[in-house]
Amino acid sequence: MTIPVALLGLATAAAPHTLRQADALAAARGLFRDRFPGFERMAPVFETAGIRTRQTAMPLDWYLEPHDWTERTAAYLDAADALFAAAAAAALDEAGLTGADIDLIVTVSSTGIATPSLEARAMTRISFRPDAARVPVFGLGCAGGATGLALAARLARATPGSKVLLVVVEVCTLSFRTDKLTKADIVATALFGDGAAACVLGSGDGGVARIEGAAEHTWPDTLDIMGWRVDPTGFGVIFDRAIPPFARDNLRSAMETMLAGQGLEFDDIDRVLCHPGGAKVIQAIETALSLAQGALDHERVVLADHGNMSAPTVLHVLDRARRAGLPPRSVLAALGPGFTVSTVTLAAP
Repeated sequence: MTIPVALLGLATAAAPHTLRQADALAAARGLFRDRFPGFERMAPVFETAGIRTRQTAMPLDWYLEPHDWTERTAAYLDAADALFAAAAAAALDEAGLTGADIDLIVTVSSTGIATPSLEARAMTRISFRPDAARVPVFGLGCAGGATGLALAARLARATPGSKVLLVVVEVCTLSFRTDKLTKADIVATALFGDGAAACVLGSGDGGVARIEGAAEHTWPDTLDIMGWRVDPTGFGVIFDRAIPPFARDNLRSAMETMLAGQGLEFDDIDRVLCHPGGAKVIQAIETALSLAQGALDHERVVLADHGNMSAPTVLHVLDRARRAGLPPRSVLAALGPGFTVSTVTLAAP
């Protein structure tokens, strides 16, 4: 018999500075209009992205100056440490636990490098036990929230009685570049925000939801769709193929295959909770999955208020959905580099 795993606590955290989309557009126009002849043709993406505000690790003026890898890494460590602590503490509090109760910590982050990793840096701050196991995960990009939740659930199921803490932290805005400029950089400038989310899991029932299953699908020959380029200045975004049409053409069949592996059909799912990569991605997912236009309402609100925070964004969507009341069965889904879709099937408690 499969051991049930419960999501005992869920919390989100936002970066300290709020950036209005109109201010982001004005700053980008001032920087790039004279250097990038096609900027005005690209500028409407700031208005069509579906974003009103975003939260950023640094104040706007910081991004308008050049920064090298060392400075960006220092900014990442400061911001990620604070976001990790805030999200972890809130999730533990909801679960009625402390850091000392956690047996294993999964940390997901792909927007900076920390060695020692973020959970090690938080050991004293969160009062983790010295014998707590640590699993830092890098490279999942936007799929990291769903994949991280699936991994944490597997670990909780494998060690009955243990408590597993998942913390997902991304500081996407540090990829903003003033030295190189591509169409992908402009799109990223219009989309990215910073944030975190954390979950506490344990074997048993109750809590926010029960983890029923998880699955991933990676399409072959799709490494060029999404990722990072790395140079002495830092990370630079790669969007070499349009994501909305790819999702529209390929997502449904992958979802059906993944659900079939769990003995489910798509009609068994009451609600799909998706990573809102952008307004066009949301529309493409609704089309691909034959959802009513506007069905992904929580996704649109999270995108409008926070932008695309990469991995934690889908957990922000889950947090909003559970506060509104989860239906009997949901599927959490996120697309990310690989090119991959990662899913977690949830049952209401």
